[in-house]
Amino acid sequence: MVTEGIDGPRVAALAQERLDWCFKAVPAAAWGRTVADYLATGPALDDLGTPLLTLDAAALHHNLATMAAWCATAGVELAPHGKTTMAPALWQRQLAAGCWGITLANLPQLHVGRAFGLRRIQLAGTLLDPAGLAWLAAELDRDPAFRFISWVDSEQSVALMDAALRNAGAERPVEVCVELGAPGGRTGCRDQDQAMAVARAVDRAPTLQLTGVSGYEGALAHDAGAGALATVQRYLRELAGLHRRLRSGGLLDGAGEELVTAGGSAYFDLVAEVLGPLAGEHGNTRVVLRSGAYLVHDDGFYHSVSPLARGAGPRPFRSAMHGWARVVSRPEPALALLDGGKRDLPYDEGLPMPQLVRGRGPLTAGRITAVNDQHAFLRDAQVEVGEVLRLGLSHPCTAFDKWSLIPVLDSADSARPQVVDLIRTFF
Repeated sequence: MVTEGIDGPRVAALAQERLDWCFKAVPAAAWGRTVADYLATGPALDDLGTPLLTLDAAALHHNLATMAAWCATAGVELAPHGKTTMAPALWQRQLAAGCWGITLANLPQLHVGRAFGLRRIQLAGTLLDPAGLAWLAAELDRDPAFRFISWVDSEQSVALMDAALRNAGAERPVEVCVELGAPGGRTGCRDQDQAMAVARAVDRAPTLQLTGVSGYEGALAHDAGAGALATVQRYLRELAGLHRRLRSGGLLDGAGEELVTAGGSAYFDLVAEVLGPLAGEHGNTRVVLRSGAYLVHDDGFYHSVSPLARGAGPRPFRSAMHGWARVVSRPEPALALLDGGKRDLPYDEGLPMPQLVRGRGPLTAGRITAVNDQHAFLRDAQVEVGEVLRLGLSHPCTAFDKWSLIPVLDSADSARPQVVDLIRTFF
């Protein structure tokens, strides 16, 4: 049985997975038990070792409800980027909250998505692998309820996809969006004329069906300054203009549903402002955001750029992830070494931030200045060997991939946090 766009029983079966030494988040006392049996013992944070990454149940619920309400008010859909968490149990929650589908980034992630029965997947990129396209064609032909949308940004990619799908004997056309980029950005056609040529190539390919336009504004800016916001708005106006040209040129006449998709987690308010009106111009058009980091959020990069922190909503997101690391050495008066490093915690969008000492309270001073594979360098903090610190983190996308099982706490702010769930990831 498939419910809410995902195979619910397959997700529920994760509770019967048996714990062992493969999962670095769980203690030896849990080995041999299933996830469900272990949770039934009422474990607490104090029962777990360090280093550790945890999620906060209350913050997850808050963020899920906040984004669902925001999208409903803005009149846009949401297909969150599943690569942020690669956690089917969290995808299920997002779909149950009204998400249109799930976005993924590459073929291995598509395999995971289909293994858990995702019914509507957007690939934020171009699928060119012949073996992958043959597998995709078989999935589409096997399951009439499965909807898949890919992107293309060149006539060559259209030709390669068409040839591979023909060789695979594909019966259902693969839906594609023409991707518009910008000079200095990532992938995508560099101007509207190039994108129109790609769209015409799609129109000539019998194995493909043009569905709409796609883009990613987050590749063009990295802060919330006036210049960055203006750059994003200019790009989004170009994307809207491309969609109107495709429609007026008849290139979307065969689309069952037109798709306009953009919107990461930093500028989704501007996407709704600029692209949202397209849905009103044509009743068959959906404007779909792909924000992935909103569910977990953070204490770093997304905290600084989130639209809801800039006043685009009545309440901001809350960080639902924390790191926990123990002081294992204090070789100098102003230097302490923690047992969490690059293999455990994200560091690409800012170093972990010490927040409090377990059992003692908030840290009023101290900063992490560097991380090695297994250590963090904490300076100017009054801590002792053996104490456990809670760390604020930046960038959930590079936090989850370090953990195959992540404990969920009832509240990371409570005096004795309880473990209420274990989230399985598939990277």
